[in-house]
Amino acid sequence: MKKKIVLTGIKPTGSPHLGNYLGAIKPALALAQDEHYQSMYFIADYHALTAIKEPKYFHHLCYEVAATWIALGLNTDKVIFYRQSDIPEIFELTWILACLTPKGLMNRAHAYKAAVAQNLESEISDIDSGINMGLYNYPILMAADILLFQTDFVPVGKDQIQHIEITNDIAQSFNTTYQEIFKLPKYLIQEETASLPGLDGRKMSKSYDNTIPLFVSPEQLRKRIFRIKTDSTPPAEPKDPTTSTLFLIYKEFASPEQGESMRNQYLKGIAWADVKQELFEMLNSFLGKYREVYNQMMADQQKLDTLLKEGGQKARSLAIPLMEKVRKAIGRL
Repeated sequence: MKKKIVLTGIKPTGSPHLGNYLGAIKPALALAQDEHYQSMYFIADYHALTAIKEPKYFHHLCYEVAATWIALGLNTDKVIFYRQSDIPEIFELTWILACLTPKGLMNRAHAYKAAVAQNLESEISDIDSGINMGLYNYPILMAADILLFQTDFVPVGKDQIQHIEITNDIAQSFNTTYQEIFKLPKYLIQEETASLPGLDGRKMSKSYDNTIPLFVSPEQLRKRIFRIKTDSTPPAEPKDPTTSTLFLIYKEFASPEQGESMRNQYLKGIAWADVKQELFEMLNSFLGKYREVYNQMMADQQKLDTLLKEGGQKARSLAIPLMEKVRKAIGRL
């Protein structure tokens, strides 16, 4: 029986951090182990152009993301791992789909509405100020990413369901206008994971500059952890683990026994410096086994290019026949 295709896009807009690992990378790697699926993972580099304008940084981030996923265990022999920009058929299909997409559908897209709302809140007279057409047309490029490979399932969070709904609307528009070619994908709701707090207690996010990157040096990792904000409770006083950024991070990487032991230390009284040191030692031990592979991959970008190009060839073996059908349907062939 033919395997169902599961597609995951990875946008390179910043250095991968602990929050990315728990919220996206870890569950995606687990899904890749399921023999019922053909998993496809792609670096959504052209999606990142809506936000990243510095060429050298953009170039570095694409390799950084690829090296991170491979270091953490992505098996490129079992999955199809490619770079979006290596698949020209994606961009050809994007234009064809754009010609069938109502502007009103794009007006309702969450990313565009959020940008407009921010302008209104800032009392900017031009509600489209600062909004580029890449952000506006983003859902169409995403639809092409998905539809080109006859994707069966796309793992998403609850706030991303609209992406799949828009993709299906666009696919149905093509199928009705021309002929039934595109499969309508379904979304896989990822299990809710607790959002990891950052250095300042807010959700760990690149936009807040409060992240703990996965593969910084041990020295940098320790500095980051010791920057985590704590209150002024004296060392010997009991502390509430449920409100502690340090504990909330610790328990996600600890065994149940380690987590319970740390919880008891909080309730009895433990110095913040001691908690930070224990968190550092745990994270450094966990990340250290992957850090070496990551550094090796980043030092050999030619190898990364080779792996991504090989994945791109596999992806194009699926894309090219479908695009021939699409061209024939619209009268191009």
